[in-house]
Amino acid sequence: MLSGCGTSVDTEKSKNDSRKAVEQTTQAEADTNSKTQNEEDKSESRDIFAMDTYMTVTAYGPNAETAVDQAQQEIERLDALLSTGEKTSEVAQINANGGGTLSEDTTYLLERSLDLYDSTNGVFDIAIYPIMDAWGFTTGNYTIPSDETIESLLPLTDANDILYDKDSASISFAKDGMKIDFGGIAKGYTSGRIADIYRECGVTSGLINLGGNVQVVGTKTDGSKWRVAVQSPEAEDDYLGILSTANRAVITSGGYERYFEQDGMKYHHIIDPSTGHPANNGLVSVTIVSADGTLADGLSTSLFIMGKDKAAEYWRAHSDEFDTILEDEDGVLYVTEGIADDFASDHETNIIRKDGDT
Repeated sequence: MLSGCGTSVDTEKSKNDSRKAVEQTTQAEADTNSKTQNEEDKSESRDIFAMDTYMTVTAYGPNAETAVDQAQQEIERLDALLSTGEKTSEVAQINANGGGTLSEDTTYLLERSLDLYDSTNGVFDIAIYPIMDAWGFTTGNYTIPSDETIESLLPLTDANDILYDKDSASISFAKDGMKIDFGGIAKGYTSGRIADIYRECGVTSGLINLGGNVQVVGTKTDGSKWRVAVQSPEAEDDYLGILSTANRAVITSGGYERYFEQDGMKYHHIIDPSTGHPANNGLVSVTIVSADGTLADGLSTSLFIMGKDKAAEYWRAHSDEFDTILEDEDGVLYVTEGIADDFASDHETNIIRKDGDT
């Protein structure tokens, strides 16, 4: 793991999303590759393909280039560590061997995943991998599994059956055939790691866009808040609204991100672990806003599966940790009161309040 400054889907759609997710309002932001004579205004931006998506990392200030170099190294390191499709990765080896010893990163991710599993009553479940594989979302060889196949796999997809020994930092599974996947929080964890690297390098203004998973560091160079565009599920060149924010992750999940069509039906990749089928609880998009990128990533999927009412209940119980923007099937938006004043949209918008009113 890098410790300090100076130490060592449809991919085209993801690339488009990555370039469009942040609304930049000055010429300096629009051309992040340009460098000025003023050290404080120096900028460095880089496009990277990793974790099956196009990413852009940008930093401002005298150490911008070093920070971006280290960010790229960290992305590549974590991709090699966490990929389920790369046979030599730690996660792939754990899945192949039915267990193993965890590194510092995977220990952290496992503990966070199990916490989220408990907090969401099993909605967030890293043991869902066998079901994801049956649908073809792990390989791109899409198929609709039979009810019999799903019923046979559901017993293998319960994180309660993950056996974790904290003292030895080891993991095993209670049932043969179980596998894990940190894909539901990996990008959020990665953006958080990059934000840490930026701060260690003295970067006080930067943005991290990992295939539409946005995390901003500090404010813009002029001291104003970043303006993050929330992607519309209806059209990749349209937005639900603009969120003004600083030092936050802004992470969106929706069925539009990865899906296939068969016989006139769309089947998306957000699987409800209670049914083994794509979630269908009335939401088409969920955005989580939090200082914790790992949490934001995990909850964006979890609240999508929960549906509006349960998502609102969950937020009320954890409103000190995150805020959210929900879009339902009718195109109506629901925004929690913590960010209501910072979110601008032309869509019909309702405010979710802590007292239970919407």
